[in-house]
Amino acid sequence: MTTPNNLSRRLFLQRAAVGTLLATGGSTLLAACATGGGDDNGTGGGGADKTSENPFGMAEKATVDAVIFNGGYGYDYVQFAADIAQKKFAGSTFKVAPSTQIAQQLQPRFVGGNPPDLIDNSGANQIGFNTILDQLSTLDDVFEANNYEGTKIADTLYPGAKNPGTYDGKFVAMNYVLTLYGIWYSDSLFKENGWEAPKTYDGLLDLGAKAKAKGKYLFVWGKEAATYYHTMAVDGAIKEGGDEVRLALENLKENCWSMPQIQGIFKALETMVKNGYFVPGGAGTQFTAAQAKWSNDQQAVLYPSGSWIENEMKKATKSGFDMKGVPEPVLTDAPKLPYESLRSAAGEPFIVPSKGKNVAGGKELLRAMLSKEAATNFAKTRLAPTIVKGLVPADGFGSTALQSQTAMLDAAGTNVFDYQFVGLYGMNTDNLVVWNSFLSGQLDAAGLTKGLQQITDKVRNDSSVKKIPVTK
Repeated sequence: MTTPNNLSRRLFLQRAAVGTLLATGGSTLLAACATGGGDDNGTGGGGADKTSENPFGMAEKATVDAVIFNGGYGYDYVQFAADIAQKKFAGSTFKVAPSTQIAQQLQPRFVGGNPPDLIDNSGANQIGFNTILDQLSTLDDVFEANNYEGTKIADTLYPGAKNPGTYDGKFVAMNYVLTLYGIWYSDSLFKENGWEAPKTYDGLLDLGAKAKAKGKYLFVWGKEAATYYHTMAVDGAIKEGGDEVRLALENLKENCWSMPQIQGIFKALETMVKNGYFVPGGAGTQFTAAQAKWSNDQQAVLYPSGSWIENEMKKATKSGFDMKGVPEPVLTDAPKLPYESLRSAAGEPFIVPSKGKNVAGGKELLRAMLSKEAATNFAKTRLAPTIVKGLVPADGFGSTALQSQTAMLDAAGTNVFDYQFVGLYGMNTDNLVVWNSFLSGQLDAAGLTKGLQQITDKVRNDSSVKKIPVTK
């Protein structure tokens, strides 16, 4: 069985862009029931009858336990949805707790048979999906239910919304946020200096020299986000080499990190490190403090990230910064996929453990998150679209970064891709060690390659790890 194929990913984003264009006039584009344990039918044990108003049969006066990754989007947007559900189910209690250490805090609860009812399995320390797939409830019934406005949820979502959360044929993770990856910069700073955002790694090196001449750095990183450069490099290599590169990485092929497209990018990054184009000390700097050196202090002129970056740094962004994003750079002027191609898909995967004490309650909170009220609140306050279509206005709520997301999606068209191997096999934690060493100058490109290949080989050669082949 394959993971979601590339065509469906592309169709999802293409239709997402078109749907938003239509919706905005053409200018644009996430403790227990009283008794029993959970089950995969969503009743939670001792539940009520299922009705259109209570489609999962959540028991009266139930308690719902949610643990949400507290990252770039925060966690209070789930509390907002929980407050809506609380009003609808008076007498019940929706508990929403933040976490930045999802795997460390929640893996013991999975082992102990008492996981939360809803989890946002995201961040640097997410739980590898391959380790918990058989402990997750399927979520098809959530999309088949009516939302709080009385419309079938599936009819309110962008096509392909199930794809990123479908593993081995089972839909077990609701990815709530439409996310794209790019490099981000201050439009006002670039205009002031007459700079243009680079499209190639040669362009990056040239900009690095220009920035250094102005007393600035090209890039900055923080210890928990060193793998943002992993993402930038992999995305650029996939654009450069097409499906050959993507499938080699997804399927954990031998010597996949030695492919020429990847090596070209690694060597360019090595040159940037050696030339002093990275703000030093990132391996010992908390990532949002490092990011502030870009968004507030403007010590660095570029930052690679997902589209959550504006919201994450809105309290530490210089006035008049005018944040914008552009596609990640490629290696040459003739990549297999055009420069405008994007890695983009729904992100922030919400899961409902099948052994949670209130499976029905976990699904009910998801239903609340998919209401028009909650999804609009997210888009407006987080400056990012959800999988609920048609809620972002043409002006992007006044956000230059959100406007640039629209422009990137429009320019990409059908040239959109995604991959899952890092999250599927829980590789990010190990990758962080290697990337922090590389960006600190302790490893060269050959050392980076060796370290990443060892991590890949360890997963590939571990017979206890279920592999999910990708063929398209």
